[in-house]
Amino acid sequence: MSLQGRQSTDGSAGAAVAVEDARVRWGRWMALLAALLGWMFDGFELGLLPLVARPALNDLLADAVKTSGAGFIDVWEGVWTAGFLVGMSTGGVVFGWLGDRIGRVRAMTLSVFVYSIFSGVCAFSQTAEQFFLFRFIAALGMGGEWSLGVALVMEIWPNRSRALLSGLIGAAANVGFLLVAIFALWLSHFISSAESWLMAVGLPQDWVDTLVSHQGWRLLMLLGAAPAFLTFFIRLAVPESEKWLHAKEQGSTSHWATRDLLGVVVGGAGALFIVYLWSREIPLSIRLIGSLMGLFVALIGYMYPVFQYLRRTRGALGSSAELRTTMNRLLIGACLSGVALIGTWASIQRAPSWANDLAREAAVQQNLSSEEVDSARISARAQTQMFSGIGAIFGTIGGALLGNILGRRATFTLLCLGSLVSSIVFFQVNDSFGTLFLGTVFVAGGLTASFYGWLPLYLPELFGTNVRATAQGFSFNFGRILAAVAALQTGNLIGLFKGVGGLPAACSVMSLIYLVGAGIVWFAPETRGQPLPE
Repeated sequence: MSLQGRQSTDGSAGAAVAVEDARVRWGRWMALLAALLGWMFDGFELGLLPLVARPALNDLLADAVKTSGAGFIDVWEGVWTAGFLVGMSTGGVVFGWLGDRIGRVRAMTLSVFVYSIFSGVCAFSQTAEQFFLFRFIAALGMGGEWSLGVALVMEIWPNRSRALLSGLIGAAANVGFLLVAIFALWLSHFISSAESWLMAVGLPQDWVDTLVSHQGWRLLMLLGAAPAFLTFFIRLAVPESEKWLHAKEQGSTSHWATRDLLGVVVGGAGALFIVYLWSREIPLSIRLIGSLMGLFVALIGYMYPVFQYLRRTRGALGSSAELRTTMNRLLIGACLSGVALIGTWASIQRAPSWANDLAREAAVQQNLSSEEVDSARISARAQTQMFSGIGAIFGTIGGALLGNILGRRATFTLLCLGSLVSSIVFFQVNDSFGTLFLGTVFVAGGLTASFYGWLPLYLPELFGTNVRATAQGFSFNFGRILAAVAALQTGNLIGLFKGVGGLPAACSVMSLIYLVGAGIVWFAPETRGQPLPE
């Protein structure tokens, strides 16, 4: 070949490489953008529940509250929270399974569609039970989106970027959480404008009254359907993970069997059985025994698809040692996630409701009108959520970066101790809503949320590509089952501590879970500096 011919060939090859590099970089950014938007909308959906829970329950349970008292609201808020967490747990495994079976992108598209549509459907609930059901289905998609987005981003981006990306993952969810709070500050104006607009388009007066009553909680839930538009972007612009495509070419994805999902159904039934026990007047002994049984059924059921997959592939792709290692890491991951989630959902997540009650008491003592009382409550909830969300954005990024500096285990320990101290300080030094309240919730919100930057960094490092989405979906989301059980106990603890602390005392007790996490993490493997397992 002539020199000119070789130069021409080399030039063509170089151009092809440049085009391929540009395609890979573009794909990485599109995957990150889609995942960040998905997590942001996740955070928005998460923020909706504490914002609308009280107004919605006062609407849907108006007659029951008259006969059973305001404590009935606390119990039902715990039930809704627990059902939501169980739904996310189940969805994390089901959609994680889909991600390992049919691909990260296709499964993520479906998960976003499910949680968007059914969040909007919640607006049409006529009973507390209907809201529970619709929110449960929405939670299935939300649990799946987290594990799929983490798997996709971590597999597409290089190892050196993992810490920063993990922090961004947690921060994105808290940006959504923050957006709900900011929006709530203008909720009264929004409701007034929406009422005029709905009347202008010709909706019947009784429909409009229903949508805007009780602080407009139905309108807020309708906004939850907005992320459905994200599915078009995901399908058109986001590339599939090359690691997953390679696993598919090797034939490993074909070993996932649909019949294994029966185990997840059974596991979900076990978890919902726990919720049922604590939502009814049942003797405590039966509740405790039934809860242990339900937790065991949920654990076995949710782990079943991964166990069966590894058992099938043991001859061709794996070994008995791999099966044991993976199952052990599933349990470790679930415990670590459970500590973080219990601290959030059974403790600091109650802060907006507490702010609501403190603001109402202050407004009533000042003899304000009912409209002014409602305005004070909305403002207090929104400001609390906003300050907590801003702290969480800093906390999630800091938690991930610190994990890269100090190591995974040392960082988790420090986060546990910081979360414990900040939570107890928040709940014990405040007795009114004001500057001190907002300052301490900023710190507590940041430290307790820092785990959600650490977990996306650590969990993918525990599992290989062939089981990553399902395994980390289980690990992170089974922690929600533990958090659901704890959230149910918070409502009961509030009643137990009535007159001697109430909600702050109950939440302080639940925050002691961080001591457990500080010990458990030292049984987990240290993975700093290691590449993502193939």
